[in-house]
Amino acid sequence: MTPAPCGRHFPPNPWRGRPPWWPEGEPWPPTGPPGARAWQRLRRQFLLRAVLFLSTVIFFISGVSALFRLGAATLLRILGVPPGEDLIGHSSLVVTLALVLVGAIVVGRGFRRMAAPVGDLMAALGRVADGDYSARVPERGPREAWTLTRAFNSMAERLQQHEEQRRGLLVDISHELRTPLTVLQGNLEGMLDGVYSRDDAHLSLILEETRVLARVIEDLRTLSLAEDVGLKLVKTPADLEEIARDAVASFQAQAGAAGVSLTVQAEPGVPPAELDPERIRQVLNNLLSNALRYTPRGGAVLVRCFPEDAGHIAFSVEDTGSGIPPADLPRIFDRFYKSKDSRGTGLGLAIARSLVRAHGGEISASSVPGQGTTIRVTLPIRPDL
Repeated sequence: MTPAPCGRHFPPNPWRGRPPWWPEGEPWPPTGPPGARAWQRLRRQFLLRAVLFLSTVIFFISGVSALFRLGAATLLRILGVPPGEDLIGHSSLVVTLALVLVGAIVVGRGFRRMAAPVGDLMAALGRVADGDYSARVPERGPREAWTLTRAFNSMAERLQQHEEQRRGLLVDISHELRTPLTVLQGNLEGMLDGVYSRDDAHLSLILEETRVLARVIEDLRTLSLAEDVGLKLVKTPADLEEIARDAVASFQAQAGAAGVSLTVQAEPGVPPAELDPERIRQVLNNLLSNALRYTPRGGAVLVRCFPEDAGHIAFSVEDTGSGIPPADLPRIFDRFYKSKDSRGTGLGLAIARSLVRAHGGEISASSVPGQGTTIRVTLPIRPDL
């Protein structure tokens, strides 16, 4: 380390080179995400345009003043008038002041044109900070201001949607938990008061309601992890047909008791895929549970596995149940959305969609009322596809 003047030593500049604590493989200096880099470029462009604008105004004023002095001197020489430095100097001073005034007006108007959207944005930011996510900023001013206000409006709209979803989720959760808690409380109070006997029938009912509570809580946890990208998938090369047959086998007893035919049909040529077998089996379990719930006795549920294209495989769960009304079809994957005759929590299809998307796949539904419903899932063979 080079000694500093006066015999003092200073520590090395931490911004020169990559610090020892910086993670390996991360670029230095940090460049930030693509969105941050785009805003940095936009800021640099705006500052460059402001500097160029001010430089142009100064150059224009200086050039016009010089041209005026040269023109005045030339005119006096042509007229044979001895050059009067005072006259030319005073005249050029007046012109310079006039040009400075004009330039100030131009710069002031430009600044006001830029400052007005910034003022609107600051006022809207204050409203958002106070919890009013309905704040919006009118798009006006230069291009940079338009881009900034459009980004703010998009952010405020997403915040408003998330706030509405959060409030709706709290209402739905309280509704789903209230029913089993009411049953538990009623039976326990009845047994303590001697109204109900403490027999196996009432204890079994209480145990069943605790299982309902546990299932709702676990579904909420799974849904939250999947939607927040906090779900850890254990992907391995897996056979989709084998997963489907295992899932169907676990529902055969329920299907037999309901008088519903449950089968698997796998087309040849379905390659192994990189996926989490447990999570895909959970998707199939949710889909099969719904299909059996709405398929009447004598109906059929079919699970099909087939290759989609060179990079994707797919499976579908097809039933001959009552079908889904067209008005309800676009919302069946929403959290807590249930039809009037539904007996579930309204989380099964939402969890299935989140798990499929966590794999980079897609899920869709088609239905004809009175004829049945088909849920189709497409998955990439490799995670990078």
